[in-house]
Amino acid sequence: MSARGDQLLLPVNPWFLWGSLVVALLVSMLPLGRQPALPDVLAVVLAFWVVHEPRRVGMGAAFLFGVVMDVHQGALLGQHALAYTLLAFVATMLHRRLRWFDALGQAAQVLPLFVLSHAVMLVVRLVAGATLPGWSLLLAPLFEALLWPIASWLLLAPQRRPPDRDENRPL
Repeated sequence: MSARGDQLLLPVNPWFLWGSLVVALLVSMLPLGRQPALPDVLAVVLAFWVVHEPRRVGMGAAFLFGVVMDVHQGALLGQHALAYTLLAFVATMLHRRLRWFDALGQAAQVLPLFVLSHAVMLVVRLVAGATLPGWSLLLAPLFEALLWPIASWLLLAPQRRPPDRDENRPL
């Protein structure tokens, strides 16, 4: 199921799907410092694949990637795991509706998901005794929503069919 007027896509290669998640994990592990306004690239790619391939990438993968991020960052064990699992759960619930929108419409629809994900991580940190990181934390979900069309274009590129003009085939 895809948006009306979109071209048919080839099936996703599992190596590309999991490879893109590993690349997003590695990008998220870059030592850029802990700035609250930095977008979570892994959350964007994870949410993208949960929306587009909910049978292959789900809450289990989100939990495992979250635990890896928690261990890597030395964060409170479970904050990323909980946030990514909740993100995957809500994205799974909305995946049929999201596929009807174009990339910009999807970005507007997933913005609350990213806000929810960051809010969960913030609440877990605050309960554990951390201080409020400041207002720049509100920019991260916005940047993640702005990354959605770019991620959509990049991650769907290998699946697009080359336009071949065949008068005998209607699709």
